[in-house]
Amino acid sequence: MNYTTQQIAEITGSKLIGKKDLLVKTIEFDSRNIFSSSNTAFLAINTSKNSGEKYIQSAVEKGVNIIISEHQFPQNQDITWIIVENSIQFIQKLAKFHLHQFSLKTIGITGSNGKTIVKEWLYQSIFDEFITVKSPKSFNSQIGLPISILEINKTHELGIFEVGISRPGEMKILESIFSPEIGVLTHIGAAHSSNFETEEQLIKEKLILFKDSKTIIFNGDNELIYNLINDIYSSKNLISYGFKNHNNLHLKNDWQGNSEELVLEYFNEEIKIPISQRDEATLSNAMCVIAVLKEFKIDNAKIIEKINALKAVEMRLESVNGLRNNLVINDSYNLDMDSLKIAFQFIHQYNKPKKTLIITDFVEGKDSEKLYHAVAELTNQQDFSKIFLIGDEISNFEILFNSQTYTFSNTKELIESTQLNQIEDELILLKGARKFEIDRLKTFLELQKHDTVLEVNLNAIIHNINIHKSLLKPETKMMAMVKAYSYGLGGYEIAEFLQHHHIDYLGVAYADEGIDLRKNGITTPIMVMNPEQHSYNSIIDYNLEPEIYSFRVLQLFNEQLLHKGIQRKYPIHIKLETGMHRLGFKGDELDDLIQKLNKMNVKVESIFSHLSSADDPVGKEYTLDQIKIFTVNSEKLIKGLQYHPIRHILNSSGIVSYADFQFDMVRIGIGMVGISSDPKIKKQLRNAVSFKTVISQISEVENGDSVGYNRKFLVQNRTKIATIPVGYADGIPRMIGNEVGKVGIHQKLFPIIGNICMDMMMINIENEPVNEGEEVIIFNDKPSLEEFSIYCNTIPYEVLTSISRRVKRIYIKD
Repeated sequence: MNYTTQQIAEITGSKLIGKKDLLVKTIEFDSRNIFSSSNTAFLAINTSKNSGEKYIQSAVEKGVNIIISEHQFPQNQDITWIIVENSIQFIQKLAKFHLHQFSLKTIGITGSNGKTIVKEWLYQSIFDEFITVKSPKSFNSQIGLPISILEINKTHELGIFEVGISRPGEMKILESIFSPEIGVLTHIGAAHSSNFETEEQLIKEKLILFKDSKTIIFNGDNELIYNLINDIYSSKNLISYGFKNHNNLHLKNDWQGNSEELVLEYFNEEIKIPISQRDEATLSNAMCVIAVLKEFKIDNAKIIEKINALKAVEMRLESVNGLRNNLVINDSYNLDMDSLKIAFQFIHQYNKPKKTLIITDFVEGKDSEKLYHAVAELTNQQDFSKIFLIGDEISNFEILFNSQTYTFSNTKELIESTQLNQIEDELILLKGARKFEIDRLKTFLELQKHDTVLEVNLNAIIHNINIHKSLLKPETKMMAMVKAYSYGLGGYEIAEFLQHHHIDYLGVAYADEGIDLRKNGITTPIMVMNPEQHSYNSIIDYNLEPEIYSFRVLQLFNEQLLHKGIQRKYPIHIKLETGMHRLGFKGDELDDLIQKLNKMNVKVESIFSHLSSADDPVGKEYTLDQIKIFTVNSEKLIKGLQYHPIRHILNSSGIVSYADFQFDMVRIGIGMVGISSDPKIKKQLRNAVSFKTVISQISEVENGDSVGYNRKFLVQNRTKIATIPVGYADGIPRMIGNEVGKVGIHQKLFPIIGNICMDMMMINIENEPVNEGEEVIIFNDKPSLEEFSIYCNTIPYEVLTSISRRVKRIYIKD
C-alpha cells in the first residue's frame, strides 16, 4: 500500500489529527512485530478479549509516529492520530478500497486443512508465470486477510489469498472484501468446527466465499461437499479432485503401492508424475495444485516439472545455542520477502544487543535490481553489526548495505574463511535459499552437535496458553511456571518468549533460576516458590519476589530487608495452607500474620494456595473444600491488610475444571506443553515438545542371538535391529527396555529391546523398510508424551524434567 494519512482518513471515513502528508506503506497491529518504523502505522485493534490500545506506547517507543485507534491518548511525542469508529471494520474498509484499485487475477483458498501449504505450493509453481502476491504466513482471518490484501501493488498480475473463519457470519464479511475469480476449497476436517452446529453448516459457510467466483476447484472426496457445491453452484465451472474416481482429477493407480509414478486422470487426459512422498495429505494438496495449473492452461510437461520442484513448506525458525555465547537463528528453509520480514520480526524477541546476518541470493523474482534494493532497505533498518552475503547475484548489491559487509560465492567459501570465528556474544540470523545449503552453517556454529534433540515449538506453547486464556475473563492475569528449567524445556529461552507475549508473572522454584532469568534480560515479575535462607540477599538484589509460607521465613526475610536498608515496600507472596499440607499459613495463624505484615516494610503482591487434586474428577468435593477455605482465609487477610492483593489458586487443571474460581490470576504449567486431563480441551491443544533422534546403525540378527547387556533379549526369529544414540544418561529410564517401551518410526511404533545402555538403545524394526540416518521419535505424536509416561510408570512432569541437559534443545517458531 502507499497512501498518505489524509487519504487513509478519507477512504475510511475516519478523523485525522496531525499531519496530512505522512506516507503509510505498512500497517502493523502487533507491537511486538514492529521491526521497522519507516512509513509504518500502528493499528490498535480492540476485541472482546483484548485491547490493542494498551500497546500504543510500545509502538511509539519503537519509533512509530502514526497511530490508528478508536481513542486518542496523551503522548509526549509528536504523534499523528487516525481516529476510527471500529478498528477491525477500518482495516476491512481500507483493504476493500485498495483491492478495487487493481485488476489482477485472484485465487481465494479456504478449507479446514492444507490452505497454507496449497497457497505456498501454488506460489512456487506460478511465480515465474505471473508476478504474484500472496498472504504472508497463514494470514487469513478478519484481520489477516485485509492485511494481506494491502500488500498488492500495481506490478502484481496474480493474487493468492487464504481465507479462514472460525464462526458463522464471518465469511459473509470476508467475501464482501475479497471475491476471488478462482475459488479453491481444500480438505474440510475438524479444524475450527467447534463453533458450528453441523458439518453442513460449516461447509455452506465456507462456500459463501465463492458466490461470485467463475471457477471452483474443490476436494470432491467428501460426498456432502460434492453434492452441496454441485447443488449451490451448478452454473459455475466446477473442477473436483481427489482419490475417488468420480472426481474430474483423480488417481488411476494405487498410490500406496510400489509404483514409482503417480498416474492421474484429468477429464480423460492421463498425467504421469514421479512421486517420493505417499501420504494422503501431501498427494491431495499436490492434486489441488495440479488442478489450478491446468486451469491456467499450463502444459503437462511444465506441470510435471513444477510438481517435481515443489519444496516442503517448512514455515519455521529454529534457535540453538552457538559457540562463543552466540545465539544461532536458523531460517534456511525458504527465502522471499515475506519470510525475510518474518525472520526480522522474530529476532526482535531476543535480548542480544549485537546481531549478524548471513543471507544468500534469492532464487525467485523477475526484477533483481528492485528486489535487492528492497532487501537492502529492509535490512538496513535492523542495525546489524555485520552482514555476510552469499551468492554472486546478491553480492553485486553489496554497496546498498550500510553495515560492515562481506561477500562470498558459496557457503563453503564462508566456512573456510576465518570471519565466523570472530563473532562473539551475538545473535546470528541464517537466512538463505536451500540450494546454498546454508543449514551447514548452523552445524558449524552451534554449541552442541548431537543427533538427539529436544525440539520445543514456541508457537504451540503460546497456542496452548491462549486456549487456557479463552476459559478466563479478559482481566484475569496469568503466571507461567518456568521452574525446573521450564519443566525441562529450557530456562531463559522459554521465559524470554513468554515475556515477549506479555505474560503477567513468571514462577520459579529457587532464587538461582530467577537470577539466571534476570541476567538474561527478563524483566517480567518473578515469584520464587522456595526462597532458601541463604538466597534472600540475592532475591533482593535481583528484584525477585519470594513466597512467604511461615513466620520463620517472614521474619528472616524482613531482617534481610532491614539489614540492606530497603526503603520501598518490598513485594512478597503469601502462601495459604488449604489442605495439601505442604507449605503455607493455616487459618488460626492469620490474626498474628496480619499484625506482623502491617508492621513490616513489605507489600503482599499476591495471596495464593495450591490445589492437590484439580485433575482428579473423584476429588472434586475435596477441591471445592480447598477453594472454600482459600476464599474465607484470603478474604480475612485482605480485610486485615486493608488493600487487595492478587489472589490465585488454579493450576493448569484448575483453569479447565474450576474456571469459576479464577480469582485475579491463574498459574499455567504443564498445560503450556499440551497436556490436559480434560479430553475436550486436550483436543484443542498442540504438542509443544518433540524428543527425537536418528538411527545410527541397522543390523541383522539371527535366531538365538542376544541383544544388549546381560543378554536380556533373545531373538526368536531372524530380524533387524536399529541402534539409536540415546540412553539413560539422556533421561530414558532403564525400566522401559526389554519391550516395555516403544519409539516411533514412520508413524509406526517399534519396541525397545535389551537393556537400555548409558548412551544407546536398540529397537526391533523387524523387516520394516527404514534406513540408517532416518528420524526416530522418542515422544511427540506417536508415541505421545502421555504414552511415553505410561511406559515409564510416571507422569509427564517427571519425564520432561528428567531429560538430560546434554540433550540439545532446539526452539522453533512455525
